[in-house]
Amino acid sequence: MSDNETKKAASSWLNVAVDYGPLVVFLGVYRWSAPDKVSATGELGAIINGTGAFMVAAVIALLVSKWRLGKVSPMLWFSTALIVGFGSLTIFFGDPTFVQIKPTIIYASFGAVLLAGYVAGRAMLKILLEAAFEGLSDEGWLKLSRNWGVFFVVLAGLNEVLRAQMDFEGWLWAKLWVFLPLTFLFTFSQIPMLLKHGLSFEDRDEPLKDEPPTGG
Repeated sequence: MSDNETKKAASSWLNVAVDYGPLVVFLGVYRWSAPDKVSATGELGAIINGTGAFMVAAVIALLVSKWRLGKVSPMLWFSTALIVGFGSLTIFFGDPTFVQIKPTIIYASFGAVLLAGYVAGRAMLKILLEAAFEGLSDEGWLKLSRNWGVFFVVLAGLNEVLRAQMDFEGWLWAKLWVFLPLTFLFTFSQIPMLLKHGLSFEDRDEPLKDEPPTGG
């Protein structure tokens, strides 16, 4: 493997860690607090502990992105701000609803912006990610923005269904075992369309993992 390929692989894994690391921290701290969940008070304590760790991890992930990748995309700024904001509300009011509806707001907001941009003929995904896929045409970017917009709307609806049907721990695990696989499957499902519209894998500065952050 060449030095360039090694750097791309490392950058790709770093993107994954930045997107999903805070969620793993949330799960870990929540489970670590599990012995105290024998009562409603214990359950709330575990949620608050996990939420606090989630907020700290999200800020660290943002700083790591700036340090190692040299940039923080507008989408990552927005998602981190919501994590901190809604996490603070969860801790202050002692109500996990705030941290649970945060993904719905993120997904719905991103979906609305991308689809509105598509209707207006603007590839908002390229602007929000501050990224460029080598060789991808404007039409390709526009279609990719549309597809991600629809996908985000679906995720918003799915989050609300799971939030209503599952307890907090079940919902939290679903974030890892449902949303994460769906995101990767959707990302790779876009490759044929991207290749059709000129995407080149040769000498690219950014890895394919330059996708909207969905780990929160």
